[in-house]
Amino acid sequence: MKKPIFIIAEIGINHNGDMSICKELIDVAADSGCDAVKFQKRDLDKVYTQKFLDSPRESQWGTTQREQKSGLEFSKEQYGEISQYCKKKNIEWFASAWDLNSQKFLQQFDCKYNKIASAMIVYEDLLKMVAKEGKHTFISTGMTTYDDIQKAVDIFRDEGCSFELMHTISTYPMKVENANLNIINTLRSEYQCDVGYSGHEVGLSISYAAVALNITSLERHITLDRAMYGSDQSASVEPQGFRQLVISVRSIEQAMGDGVKNFLEEEKPIAKNLRQHLGWSI
Repeated sequence: MKKPIFIIAEIGINHNGDMSICKELIDVAADSGCDAVKFQKRDLDKVYTQKFLDSPRESQWGTTQREQKSGLEFSKEQYGEISQYCKKKNIEWFASAWDLNSQKFLQQFDCKYNKIASAMIVYEDLLKMVAKEGKHTFISTGMTTYDDIQKAVDIFRDEGCSFELMHTISTYPMKVENANLNIINTLRSEYQCDVGYSGHEVGLSISYAAVALNITSLERHITLDRAMYGSDQSASVEPQGFRQLVISVRSIEQAMGDGVKNFLEEEKPIAKNLRQHLGWSI
């Protein structure tokens, strides 16, 4: 029997550094019945240049890029709080690291899963570190070539680490005409592995279509309000929409069936009635 699609609510940085918002988003994910929430972790001094961090940027946290980026990062104590809250809500959590220090940071929480963000799929040292952990890993494939994906697949297979690719288009929000959902089948055939979908589109219809293509995982960004501050908010799903997404995904899974043609018992009396002028019986 096919396993249910693993549904991930990507909180990312949509919490805006506020633990109360973060917990509300975890509540939305848990109450919807999805499987996990996901965050992003960065060591700012490893991910950005000093010149960039010192450059001006007006935000609620200050006047520089460093102050804005720092405002979006949770501390060890805060991630500990997240971990405890997710246990209380009976939902898994994990994060995508953007550098080696951040992956080491995440190791202390012993999450069940790992995630390679599209931007980091070309970071071979990070891929090797993650693969050595041996945890099932979701690998997003936005902004990549076939060669990039093959190198990542080879690293995880060499380490014997289970993984699945996730078809991704890294625009925020993604245009419908760029979705190219048939790539899901291409990736499955080319790399002989499970394939999921990580979406950045507005609305839910493309995610539903991806479900019908037998994806094994589905990730969508969630937000309390798409008008909130943040670069990912406009490509995110609000609470009511996310609950509808999970309900519909489960319905579509059930509706897809096993592909075997059956003459249902419930159809037989209807057939007998509608074919009575043919003298038909069963």
